[in-house]
Amino acid sequence: MSLVQYDEQRHMGAAMEATARGQTLLLVTMVRLRRGPRGLQLDDQTCAGLVRWTEHFERVVYCGLLQESDDCDDASVTWVDIDSLPNRDRMRIVPLPFAYKIGAFARAYRATRRQLAEEIGKADKLCFTLGYVFGDWGGVAALEAIKQGRRFATWFDRVEHDVLRNTLHALRFRRRVKERMTLPVMIAYHRHLVRKSSLGLFQGMDTFKAYEKYSSNPACVYDVHTQPEDFINAEQIEQKLAGIEAAAPLRIVYVGRAVAMKGPEDWLRVIHGVVQAGVDVRATWLGDGPLLDQMQLTVKQLGLGNHVELAGYVGDRDKVLDALRESHLFLFCHKTPESPRCLIEALVSGCPIVGYGTHYPVGLVEGAGGGMFSAMDDFAGLAKLITELDRDRGRLVKLVRDAASCGRRFDEATVYRQRAELIASYA
Repeated sequence: MSLVQYDEQRHMGAAMEATARGQTLLLVTMVRLRRGPRGLQLDDQTCAGLVRWTEHFERVVYCGLLQESDDCDDASVTWVDIDSLPNRDRMRIVPLPFAYKIGAFARAYRATRRQLAEEIGKADKLCFTLGYVFGDWGGVAALEAIKQGRRFATWFDRVEHDVLRNTLHALRFRRRVKERMTLPVMIAYHRHLVRKSSLGLFQGMDTFKAYEKYSSNPACVYDVHTQPEDFINAEQIEQKLAGIEAAAPLRIVYVGRAVAMKGPEDWLRVIHGVVQAGVDVRATWLGDGPLLDQMQLTVKQLGLGNHVELAGYVGDRDKVLDALRESHLFLFCHKTPESPRCLIEALVSGCPIVGYGTHYPVGLVEGAGGGMFSAMDDFAGLAKLITELDRDRGRLVKLVRDAASCGRRFDEATVYRQRAELIASYA
């Protein structure tokens, strides 16, 4: 079931909302909490989602992982004081141990399970994010809910076992051995919990396809934080189309970290193929990451200095959205089945998505248009596709219009309402 299908089916939405407003929602997640100078903090996008949940439930109990030091901080995270949020009086934050190492998980297990059992017993609706085995308190909460005979929703952001499998080669030897041994356990464990859940919330079609057959009630959902004011407006669309029709240099963009799963080397090889075909292209990668230095080296080796800008991390979201609105294509070469928000932000900005055609991106534009795709790992095919679009500017104009139209389906208020209704009905 997709959210669109669910929205078309629902006849009792108002009743569900009225019921949920008097209830407590328990969320157990893998999201990191940290202690700031004025109390607990969460990243800005999680905070936005937390506020949305309070619009649909009377009380929200939020469990996250408390990091004890700043050593694992991501420089791209914008931390927000939880106490500064609207509806803070209807939120309760429960820090759980950060225990991904086997020993730490074993030491914390009994006390944390007792704590989760108490929270489950007090809550009306339950939703648990799953992602690993050791240190994955969402999975432990699901085991406890099963023991108590409670209904609960499972939530997956991505196909975790595929992400792990595809990154094994980059791990140190001892860690690689450990994760190879963990992998079959993780797959069986997650499938068991999905089977026992009363609702499966799977972000994007890649994740949905991976888990739907194990769920009695699967739903394809999206976790987005775009607002209607983020949508590209008519004037901006016409300005972009005027440049396309005037044969302006083709503007290509990507927003994300330079890590192996994002396919940065493939991305550069696509640009190289487009340049070799004679296209006047300006391509920008917005984002930092461990492979950024290697990307710089590849740019020099391929002679792309006049065509590629590696801009690094850009913390100003308005600047990121402006770059998307000004670009003609959003090129991505993702290597693993995940559901990155950057593709939705591109559509919202009227920037067509062009890349490897897995279920997630294809599902985003299904029935609306705004994307074109090649087979996985076929960077030569992507280069050919982009070259053809540059030579057929009328086709590119239509693609931009379709992307802008498609993007209007994705706003934060709508997707959180839809998910809240699913949880109120089935979890």
